[in-house]
Amino acid sequence: MAMTHSTQQSPTTAPKSLAGKKAVVTGGTIGMGRAIVRALTDRGAEVMYTGRSDQRLAEAQAALDTPLAHPVRADATDASAIAALGAQVADHLGGIDYLFVNQGIAEFQTLEEVTEESWDRIFNVNAKGAFFTVQRLAPLMSEGGSIVFTTVSNDQIFPGLSAYSGAKEAVAAFAKVLAAELLPRKIRVNAIAPGFILTPTMGVAELTEEQRAEFIDQGNASTPMGRGGTVEEIAAAALYLAVEATFTTGLELPVDGGFGQGIGR
Repeated sequence: MAMTHSTQQSPTTAPKSLAGKKAVVTGGTIGMGRAIVRALTDRGAEVMYTGRSDQRLAEAQAALDTPLAHPVRADATDASAIAALGAQVADHLGGIDYLFVNQGIAEFQTLEEVTEESWDRIFNVNAKGAFFTVQRLAPLMSEGGSIVFTTVSNDQIFPGLSAYSGAKEAVAAFAKVLAAELLPRKIRVNAIAPGFILTPTMGVAELTEEQRAEFIDQGNASTPMGRGGTVEEIAAAALYLAVEATFTTGLELPVDGGFGQGIGR
């Protein structure tokens, strides 16, 4: 297609101000979620963010150190908690422009080790909780708003993550279907698919320090760029989809250092 002039912004252009915008970030107390909250508030948005632990909520609020961030204790597996979150968002923010559905847990369990209880726990947080959070909060979204799910780079699979990988694949499907359903309201729905990202928990429950170090070594070795990504890089991608990518919907964007792209090192 011929273009008479370029409309591309200079790399030095300041990020778009989000003053007056309102957002919700689920799973916002640590790691990628907290980085998304910080990126939003740094640009002037008012944010409600959730977590299940009072201690982590307090630690996050101290670290964020801004009146624009509002912690909310909420459990994505509890229908009444999701309903209460919706009421709090309506009361405090009125409506929202951006929703980042970021909560998630992973557990390494082989085929023989997976139990019905562990399967339900992982699917309830990652898939069921994600879907019903959007069901409750979507009516509060402004026309032209944006939803960003956090999935996972599933193009290459680690053994022992059947439930987690399956749950995140479900979330990727939600992004596509809801993009179609919410199109009449001009609400865009996308997902970021992180690869190996350096976070406090590495996305896996109850890792020992030795296991964490081993996981980091394996992640660095398997990532074509030779390193783990940062939570700030994930936040930048999430905000790009939410704010800047105004002609993009139904996309799952890999943010994985080439992990799932078949790039040799």
